Amino acid sequence: MDQKQFPCPSCGAQLEYNAATQGAKCPYCGHEARIAHSEKEQVQAVKELDFFAALEQGESSAETQEVAEIACNACGAHFSMDPNITASACPFCGTQVVNQAKTERRIRPKALLAFKVTRDNAIEFWQKWLHGLWFAPNNLKRVVRHADQLNGMYLPHWTYDCNTVAHYRGERGEDYYEKDSNGNRVKRTRWYPASGTVNDAFDDILVLASESIPKRLSDQVPPWNLENLSPYADAYLSGYRAESYQIGLKDGFSTAQQVIDRAVDKSIRRDIGGDHQRVHWVETEYHDITFKHILLPLWISAYRYNEKAYRFLVNGSTGKVAGERPYSWVKITLLILFLLAVAGGIAFAATR
Repeated sequence: MDQKQFPCPSCGAQLEYNAATQGAKCPYCGHEARIAHSEKEQVQAVKELDFFAALEQGESSAETQEVAEIACNACGAHFSMDPNITASACPFCGTQVVNQAKTERRIRPKALLAFKVTRDNAIEFWQKWLHGLWFAPNNLKRVVRHADQLNGMYLPHWTYDCNTVAHYRGERGEDYYEKDSNGNRVKRTRWYPASGTVNDAFDDILVLASESIPKRLSDQVPPWNLENLSPYADAYLSGYRAESYQIGLKDGFSTAQQVIDRAVDKSIRRDIGGDHQRVHWVETEYHDITFKHILLPLWISAYRYNEKAYRFLVNGSTGKVAGERPYSWVKITLLILFLLAVAGGIAFAATR
């Protein structure tokens, strides 16, 4: 996505969004500007859009915009870059990329969670997490301590709402006890046929629309306080980068369906009841599917250690940290040898 520029009315420098004040601030003269939203804008920010209508209209609808993005050839990330910068490191993997932006039409974000965690706060949370790592190489903290390696990024997400009607057939198992031929009390299960229909409603099933961050990391970053969403405004992106979605609207719902289907399975099992349940057949109907395209804030650090890339994430709303890290096999080997020595000592003492 484009990174917007906002000139300071006092000195002409570029205003940047300031997480500490929740407004735009000039880094040179200190001039501050409030980011205001009307009641109508606030309502529009959380308004759901019709899923099938959006699929039919495609990228030609009024809810889309032209965005310029740079693609990293190493990790596949798509992100914005300052217009006056010709080369920079990819915020996701650290690879050097050249500013050769391509313009595409994308669905416009409706809302975002603005950064509340400042860069200094993120570094503090990050360093605390690093110092708590066991079996890390001794020089790891020196490699990743530099603040300029921490990038503020808005990552694209979809949220989906829908209602489901699931018809099922299965079996209900009920436990009972009887004595076997030896007189021992044994638990048995009687199975009875079961069938029925369950109805569920789902609100704001969240799906990351980026492929730049491994799922094992992105799953550690929530929770997100979606009740605090603000209407999308370019001013929130000033001084930050934003990634365009790589997972489209339709594929995103396929991911959401996996979450929905697991919840439907739990509803079915509750409806069957008994001590055990078997589900043999399910047919689920999805109704009233709606969506929002939103941006969520992350501080991202990518660094290389022994020629391998590692990523750290700090939730820009809550400060929660998730990260990849190297291990010191020397420390692990010494621990194993120590434990073997202790075990050997205990075994020797037991034989005396």
